Amino acid sequence: MDYEKELNRLHKKIAYYELVIHELSAPIIPSLIDDTVLIPISGPVSLGRLTSIRTRVLDYFADHRDMNCAAFDFTGVASKDLTQLDFNDFTTEISQLNTALKLMGIRPIFVGFNPQLVREIVQANIHVEIETYVNFKTALTALFNANGQSLYSN
Repeated sequence: MDYEKELNRLHKKIAYYELVIHELSAPIIPSLIDDTVLIPISGPVSLGRLTSIRTRVLDYFADHRDMNCAAFDFTGVASKDLTQLDFNDFTTEISQLNTALKLMGIRPIFVGFNPQLVREIVQANIHVEIETYVNFKTALTALFNANGQSLYSN
């Protein structure tokens, strides 16, 4: 057996799976509203993952200049997914993402924050200036209303 070829094959396989994980860590999904995308976040949240999501989202909007709103949905992040999280790092990363998108002319919206996360941020007296909604449906309703439309048919 040629160990060098096998090692090379395994390195390529690892690189492929790393790419798959990166792509799936924050899928960017078109919304019901033409210029809006949904970015669902689920599972464990770390500083590295948040940085990766920020990079992926900014790259996406650089290539899709017709979009003007991003809704980040944290509903899939459970309490157990927050155990390794430094809340100062989290709020810094969210603030940087929020600021970067606003500078690009994109409206960032954050939905579905876990009550434990919110409690920890408030108790740590960390101030975050972001637009939030309880869930994606509520955010969509607000976006439809801002556009003079309705989420519900008459």
